[in-house]
Amino acid sequence: MKSERQYIELYQEAGNLIKSKSCAVMNAVRDEAFATFARQGFPTKKEERYRYTDVDAAFSPNYGISLTPLTIKSSPYIYNVKDAPLDITPYYNRVANTKDSITALNTALVHDALLIHVPVDTKVDDPIVVDNWLRGTAPTMANRRILILMERGADATIIINDHAADKQPFLTTQVIEVVCQDNARIDLYEIEETTPLCSRFSNIYIRQGRDSSVKHNAITLFNGQTRNLCDVYLKGEGAEVTLNGCAIGSASQHIDNNTLIHHQVPCCQSRQLYKYVVDGHAVGAFAGKILVDKDAQKTTSQETNANLCASADARIYTQPMLEIYADDVKCAHGSTVGVMDETALFYMRQRGIPEAEARTLLKNAFMGQVIDQIKFEPLRQRLYVKVEKRFRGELDKCEDCRLCK
Repeated sequence: MKSERQYIELYQEAGNLIKSKSCAVMNAVRDEAFATFARQGFPTKKEERYRYTDVDAAFSPNYGISLTPLTIKSSPYIYNVKDAPLDITPYYNRVANTKDSITALNTALVHDALLIHVPVDTKVDDPIVVDNWLRGTAPTMANRRILILMERGADATIIINDHAADKQPFLTTQVIEVVCQDNARIDLYEIEETTPLCSRFSNIYIRQGRDSSVKHNAITLFNGQTRNLCDVYLKGEGAEVTLNGCAIGSASQHIDNNTLIHHQVPCCQSRQLYKYVVDGHAVGAFAGKILVDKDAQKTTSQETNANLCASADARIYTQPMLEIYADDVKCAHGSTVGVMDETALFYMRQRGIPEAEARTLLKNAFMGQVIDQIKFEPLRQRLYVKVEKRFRGELDKCEDCRLCK
């Protein structure tokens, strides 16, 4: 029996219970999403966008799943979607690729969703911080949904942190939909600090209007198996998007980032910079595609993936791609895979720096190019510290973690 069978049976047996605990706008798309998942099953490595991650193996264990949402005390900043004055029907499940099997499974099973709504011409001065904590006394599956609506002229910084508070295997599916209307701006950060027992599948879909600006940062500091997908649709002239990624792997950790930026209209800009440092037997993978439609003239796009293998057994797979149908464009892409600079190591050791310290300094410098681009200074400084701790093997003993106490 393939691994999707248990999820098909789960929905067939508990679908009505899930719907009874959820809202109409989410329930309206469940059955269609389930039908898509049941028909397609999990993607295999034969599919281009999933060639570097064994999805079937990740979903095959028998995880427990909560079918009853928790009751959260209301506050001025938290309200129930059932009672919200905003109609989210035009946005929920409208940006996401509903044909993707992971997205379809999430849509069928999810019962809790977070809505972040920034109204017209509203600037949120302080960052909006979302902390996700995985808790459980047995192997547990969690399905999360986040809808971010940035109305015309809105401006906000959003930080999403993923943590695990118990030594249990966790499986997470997450779908984030971002609607960034005309002249809106968002800086969005996804930061993962979980455990080697965690598997995380996060799909984010971004739709941009005219003269909008999106900066998305995917930062994997500590994990087990991570598969991030980011699809961006530039639908308004003058839109610009920046995708940055910072991934650190050791032991047998697995980090797979897959991106698509679809230029659909003229005069848009996109930039990508993803950097990996992998050690031990870790595996890092990056596949990024820039798709430029025939009508998307005067497109400017730059895609860079740089990787450092710090051990002989670490592996990196990189696949930058351009698919261009317009003729008036400036597009470039490139990738590098290298090892530690022995000349630099020798130079530093000649000046009295121990080899282990020299290697840490070089790794920090390599990742600095990504972290330097973070505009919010407190977060930038915090990540400098955490990245250094990670390279020194101290991150799993940090102040946030209760596993060792």
